[in-house]
Amino acid sequence: MKSPLLSLPGAVPAEGADEGVAAHYGDLFREQRALAGGSGLVDLSHRGVITITGGDRRAWLHLLVTQHISELPPGQATEALILTSNGHIEHALSLVDDGETLWAHIEPGTREELVAYLESMKFFYRVEVADRTEDFAVVHLPAGSIAPVPDGVTVRETPHGRDLFLPRADLTEYARANGPVAGILAYEALRVETHRPRLGFETDHRTIPHELGLIGTAVHLQKGCYRGQETVARVQNLGKPPRRLVFLHLDGSEVHLPGHGTPVRLAADGPEGRQLGFVTTSARHHELGPIALALVKRNVPVDAPLLAGETAAAQETVVEP
Repeated sequence: MKSPLLSLPGAVPAEGADEGVAAHYGDLFREQRALAGGSGLVDLSHRGVITITGGDRRAWLHLLVTQHISELPPGQATEALILTSNGHIEHALSLVDDGETLWAHIEPGTREELVAYLESMKFFYRVEVADRTEDFAVVHLPAGSIAPVPDGVTVRETPHGRDLFLPRADLTEYARANGPVAGILAYEALRVETHRPRLGFETDHRTIPHELGLIGTAVHLQKGCYRGQETVARVQNLGKPPRRLVFLHLDGSEVHLPGHGTPVRLAADGPEGRQLGFVTTSARHHELGPIALALVKRNVPVDAPLLAGETAAAQETVVEP
């Protein structure tokens, strides 16, 4: 959905998965610094919004996802995954319950498939699933923000800030009153800095939660059965994940950032060496310079200099090998 904030001065439209909102508003680093300092907001209105109502909503969703949410207190934010039968990540939900409704925002382009799956699993439970994307827009306020929350608006608060489920009709007025507005590139740079994986970027068709360090944050190891639990338990108890997420400091002399899917190799082997992983997200950070997240094979030495395409990269461990 195309955001009305694209009409603000300086707005440059984002492309790819984030199409529909602004990439930036003319000054990427200024926007990053504002967010890092606790001011401004980010337009995430391209994300899907799903609600679940009914007396069985938490107990029912508890059976389907990786997180323990059957007794989720009102106002407490959490994350949850839906896995395939083989334990691969299929959907990621950013959740909060307001006491009457369970709210989730999800990646752009995933809402139709997710709603169809949830509808197929309702059976005799007292739940109603609704796609509210046309009615509500997600707005992110950074940690430390003193921007007001309008009455009646559901808030999802995390260590990284607050996500507001704002009526879409109020988006423009709220942004003008509580700006400056930062583009998605500034938001993504801070996400990469804090090593937070994103569905469709840090995941592919065979990603399992252990590879991204999601055990404990989005996967609860002491809850009952859910689809894909066998793989989670087997890796947790008997094995190790085949890949691991790493953070990369990229050579700042390069003009272009390595894009998603760029091969990662050992620097000692050169650009023609054996591929050991791939770049998932790269960004330009206002303090760290060019940075990236990447998925690499578990046995890549943690101190080995790497190449992202032809760009030199020093790695930091996110997931222990």
